[in-house]
Amino acid sequence: MARLANDRPDPSHNLPGTTYGLPLSAVIAIDALTGAKTLAGSAGSERTVTGLNVMEVPDVLGWVKPHELLVTTGFPLLDTSRRLDVNRMLALVRGLHDAGLAGFAIKLGRYVDQVPESVLALADDLGFPIVQIPDEVAFDDVLRDAYAALNAFQSHVLAQIDALHSALTQIVLEGGDLDQIAAEVSQVLDVGVLVTSTDGREWAGALSDDVRASLEVSEFLDVSGRVRVERMRTPRPFGVGEIRSLHVAASGTELARLVVLSERRSLRASDVYALERAATVAALLITRMQAVVAVEGKYRGDFLRDVLTDRAESPQYVLEHARGLGWELDRPLVVVVAQLDPPGPGDAPVSGRSRRGFQDRFAAAWRQVVERRGRSIAVADFSSQVVALLPVAEDGSDVGEVVEEALAAVRGDSGGGRRSFSAGISRVVTEVEAFPDAYARARKAVDVGRRMKGDGSTTYFDRLGVRRLLSQVEDQGELDAFVVEVLGPLAQATAAAADLRATLQVLLDVNLNVAEAARTQHFHYNTMRYRVTKLESILGPFSTDPEVRLDVAVALQILQMRE
Repeated sequence: MARLANDRPDPSHNLPGTTYGLPLSAVIAIDALTGAKTLAGSAGSERTVTGLNVMEVPDVLGWVKPHELLVTTGFPLLDTSRRLDVNRMLALVRGLHDAGLAGFAIKLGRYVDQVPESVLALADDLGFPIVQIPDEVAFDDVLRDAYAALNAFQSHVLAQIDALHSALTQIVLEGGDLDQIAAEVSQVLDVGVLVTSTDGREWAGALSDDVRASLEVSEFLDVSGRVRVERMRTPRPFGVGEIRSLHVAASGTELARLVVLSERRSLRASDVYALERAATVAALLITRMQAVVAVEGKYRGDFLRDVLTDRAESPQYVLEHARGLGWELDRPLVVVVAQLDPPGPGDAPVSGRSRRGFQDRFAAAWRQVVERRGRSIAVADFSSQVVALLPVAEDGSDVGEVVEEALAAVRGDSGGGRRSFSAGISRVVTEVEAFPDAYARARKAVDVGRRMKGDGSTTYFDRLGVRRLLSQVEDQGELDAFVVEVLGPLAQATAAAADLRATLQVLLDVNLNVAEAARTQHFHYNTMRYRVTKLESILGPFSTDPEVRLDVAVALQILQMRE
């Protein structure tokens, strides 16, 4: 039944996702409106109509609700002398537009002869449709036919959504996967669908070749292939349609993102509601998958930890057990240890739950990147670090390429809420017995690299040079004593000592070329000569004695590692 303008709307009718409508262009095409024409605001002809309202009072704005088509004879727009009040009509059109109505339909002839040009111009500016109803049309016929069309459409939409929900639920019950869910949603709604991690890494999808090609050249995909879900907090233009991301969550925890690509049209309210239902079903499946992954991951992680900490059984057992897990360990490998960097001094404190969430997403990213290279590659989450055993050439010639490619894929453009991490890489190993040493060296490379380069560092153990030897010294007190013995007052934590150490390091870097050192530090040549004299008075003849120079260089390296 149509509402009259003096019937207060039920607030519950405004709940999102509970009503669906036809575009205005379809409503004015019903039989009862044969001959109706749009006078202005044709840009809004696809506005959604969910109901009709009849204007019987002048102050109608307090009685309308979004997505209605307001119809009138024009009588409430007359002034006391029974002439059209143009200002009132201008205010009405703007108010209806601001209230989110679908349009304004008026019957001309009996009370209003024509709509003023100023009103038509305003409607065109706003993209708010004004429709002329033929004079011979009865409102009862309009309301009957319009609601019949709306009810038929809404029944069809609800049946479609229920059928989709049932189909998706059946997929889950039959042990289906995310690819099947994406394919079903894509087929029913005629859109492209991706299921991604919370930071946009694709897990499953159903995209046509054309839509995927459009995505690949859009701003919504980074160089690593990650979907930039952080740019889709609201629907964004995509082709002539839109792209949007819906949260997939359970028990208040975000599990994934459902990314929808509609290249040819904007999504309707019914589409969004269907997608929300799909996201709920996807959450059930992902929760089940995560439970399985957690159990398998712990089992795999415990086994790999035993192997890397020299607690496993014989090498033959390790190789056979690894094959049972789908891993190939009897080939040249490098051990990669990756650790999330700790929060900086100015960062907000991170709760234990958030830290666990960061680590879980970090481990999932590594698993996805590694498994794309091959499911036979071992990778596991060790709670505070992720360890991967990447296959390389026996001579190690491709280590840098293999490792950097994997790190770049995990890092991407650092968007999507991802955190920085540091990585350490062992030397190439070819035997199971060498794994524990390789793991220890990769861990050492992470620690040394982070101290030397800061957060986000990538450090190869074989490229540490003398630091590789220094990192093996367990007695740190002995290293500290060596620094003080060699550098004397330059080992102090003062600005003056740090300034002279900087000059000393530059001199060593340029092979004691005083002129080059002066240019590097922007000093006059004589000033640099004076500094060399001062340094030698403290350290000894490092410019002429190679043994003194070696001691000084090693002491500086120890200090750099400490800092």
